[in-house]
Amino acid sequence: MAELFQFELVSPERQLLSEQVLEVIVPGTEGEFGVLKNHSPFMSTIKPGILKVRGEDGKLNEYFVRGGFADVANSGLTVLAEQAIPVADINSDDLAQHIKDAEEDVADAKDPEVKQKAEQTLAQLREVVEALKAA
Repeated sequence: MAELFQFELVSPERQLLSEQVLEVIVPGTEGEFGVLKNHSPFMSTIKPGILKVRGEDGKLNEYFVRGGFADVANSGLTVLAEQAIPVADINSDDLAQHIKDAEEDVADAKDPEVKQKAEQTLAQLREVVEALKAA
């Protein structure tokens, strides 16, 4: 039987998870990687994608993460994500409306700095859609 290890998922807004888990699959910038108990320590940046967490009950929970980094240590795994949202909480209608609003913000922006920020928001929303399609 697989052994449990400590996993922390933290975003700037809040700590989403802090529990004993069986496995975590991380969307690393160099490729997806899995972490089990006693994994060799290392650090990796993460790209927008789906982080998969297999809990003690064997059930897989998925989180959309956007950027950040993963720190695998002897004590467990910590993922510090720029943004992390449970996939179950992402509503496709809401997402479509956010994209429409962001497209309008880009179109309406007069100031180059405002326009750049709006384009960045729009790109990030489209990353969510792509990551969800791939999941």
